[in-house]
Amino acid sequence: MENRYSATGKRKNAIATVIVRPGKGERIINGRTIQEYLMSDVLVKDTEQPLQLLQVAESFDVVASVRGGGLSGQSGAIRLGIARALALISEENRKALRKSGFLTRDSRVVERKKYGQAGARRRYQFSKR
Repeated sequence: MENRYSATGKRKNAIATVIVRPGKGERIINGRTIQEYLMSDVLVKDTEQPLQLLQVAESFDVVASVRGGGLSGQSGAIRLGIARALALISEENRKALRKSGFLTRDSRVVERKKYGQAGARRRYQFSKR
């Protein structure tokens, strides 16, 4: 069996299962290429940051299955999954990724709407009379 490293990443409501294996630098998300799936150069660059940091972008293939949330949350989930998988490969990778903050889950989520209000924080307009 070939070397493959699997990890899970989460961001907002998105959950990504990521497999990183030695290869030629292919990126497949839900059966489509990363550019086809994320449709934004900014999100693609954001997703690839852990690979760029370790300078291994061309030596690993990434296959990700992601569900839930929007494209931005999914991109963040994939990035965390990639970082966690790379951290499994060696302790040096883990140290570099931790120092750059790629192994920390971004815990920010949308605040819920409260009853009697227009939104999470927005109030209905006050009327004196």
